[in-house]
Amino acid sequence: MPMTGLEIYKLLPQTNCKECGLPTCLAFAMKLASKGAELKQCPYVSEASKAKLEAASAPPIRLVTVAGDGHKATAGNETVLFRHEKTFYHKPGLFIRVKDTDAALADKVKEADAYVVDYVGIKLSVDGFALEAASGDAAAFAAAVSAARAASQRPFILIASDPAVMEAGLKAAGGQPLLYAADEGNWPKLAELAKAAKAPLAVRAAGLDKLAELTENLKKAGLEDLVLDPGARGYGESLAALTQIRRLALKKNFRPLGFPVITFPGEAAGADAAVLAGQHIAKYAGFVVLEAFDPAVVYPLLTLRQNIYTDPQKPIQVQPGVYEINSPDANAPVMVTTNFSITYFAVNNEVEGSGWPAWLVVADAEGMSVLTAWAAGKFDADRIAKAVKGANLEGKLGHKRIIIPGQVAVLSGELEESLAGWQIMVGPKEAVDIPAYLKTMWQKV
Repeated sequence: MPMTGLEIYKLLPQTNCKECGLPTCLAFAMKLASKGAELKQCPYVSEASKAKLEAASAPPIRLVTVAGDGHKATAGNETVLFRHEKTFYHKPGLFIRVKDTDAALADKVKEADAYVVDYVGIKLSVDGFALEAASGDAAAFAAAVSAARAASQRPFILIASDPAVMEAGLKAAGGQPLLYAADEGNWPKLAELAKAAKAPLAVRAAGLDKLAELTENLKKAGLEDLVLDPGARGYGESLAALTQIRRLALKKNFRPLGFPVITFPGEAAGADAAVLAGQHIAKYAGFVVLEAFDPAVVYPLLTLRQNIYTDPQKPIQVQPGVYEINSPDANAPVMVTTNFSITYFAVNNEVEGSGWPAWLVVADAEGMSVLTAWAAGKFDADRIAKAVKGANLEGKLGHKRIIIPGQVAVLSGELEESLAGWQIMVGPKEAVDIPAYLKTMWQKV
């Protein structure tokens, strides 16, 4: 059972030195109990107490990193069951499976590696590749891994049950790949490989009891960075298994299952792999292996993941400032909006698609949409005026007219006072109506 805050407090120096960043040792103890702090923040805890407190200060789900050359995918270190309770921290890695028997392996890897999409100003891409030793031949696997590494520097998952084949692939991989997978028959030898390479190791077993038994054996062998595969594949089966693992780790502090999970949605008979992958992203995979690269599948999964793993208390924002659309000149209209990403891109896309050149002034509204920011007092006449003045547009314009969103038309009077000499125009309420509005209402000076 996890230690309570008071139990932890009794083992601390109780000096209230504040060097941990908290006002008292009791406050620090409470943070440790809730997994909101790390024991290393206290410089004066005794070695005897440190040994007793390690279990209390360790995260309930271990953070595991899979790395390539300059790229990495991390999973684990989550502290809640539901995003709205706090937030989710480490997005599950999306990996594309390729086999050493694929004739066009390098081309497949290059295609997926080059795939990058812009989603509300955020660059999204796949995280890496799962290389399977389908041939069972060590030399063929090593050659395939080398070819894949030449095509991509992203992290690898190496899939081989034979330790000799795995060793050959490991030598060719570079970086810090995830080795998949140790089972009841091969775990001692794979443990030796993983330990020597300082690589994380996936553990596969049918059922949580056997899975926990294997992780305990591997921990005794000196391995800490483990990833779990409970063997569940279908919709209901995998949902139940992954939820149980998450609950046992968070609510019961059950250390044998306190590790991220890897899933293979394409291996579920009769299931839609894309739908199942979405389920795994939501609940509660750490690494998701897709059977093939398909932009029509990958893009919605990337955007789903991004939305789920965005802090609900911190909306996605763009940098406040002035943005140039379609190379604006002195006659181009000036529009203002908030720095909520979806609002910004809605306006930007409509103007850009219409071909109109324009200056877009983005005010700092703490990431809120227009109406929400106005209601919260974060998008008022003073903030808009400050943003317009800070944009330093006077020397670039042949006019002094600015268009504000129709949803805050009520601010036009105040803005005329705050922006003396400027003509305040009230634009449409919806971004989709901006092109028609400009065509009708904007006249060159």
